[in-house]
Amino acid sequence: MSDLKDLIQTADWKAEKHVPVIEAQDQIKNGDPLTIQVSVGKQIAHPNTTEHHIRSIDLYFLPAGEKFPYQLARFEFCAHGESIQGPNTSTVFCEPKGTAMLKTSKSGTVIAVSYCNIHGIWQSAKQVQVV
Repeated sequence: MSDLKDLIQTADWKAEKHVPVIEAQDQIKNGDPLTIQVSVGKQIAHPNTTEHHIRSIDLYFLPAGEKFPYQLARFEFCAHGESIQGPNTSTVFCEPKGTAMLKTSKSGTVIAVSYCNIHGIWQSAKQVQVV
């Protein structure tokens, strides 16, 4: 039996289309909001078809020195070209992108986890300093 941690894949988002890209400031002032944008397919487009798509992105924040992360957001993408006429017959598609805002007085790590319906779970992380 596998542990979930053994199934999570990572890579450089500039070379792998499944890795979530986290865009946020490297440093914020204590009490200032941090805007976090997350997406999949920034450098290399990910397919967005009924058969192959990004289903969701989860966003977490792990404050320095703490054991468990806080879930900030869950973005679910439910329209991938399907309709009552069949697969890839609609003109409605969700793009795997989301924005969240965080206020914190502690430095820590923003973690993003994406789920591709064909290629599984992918993760990336970004350090944020609070000054």
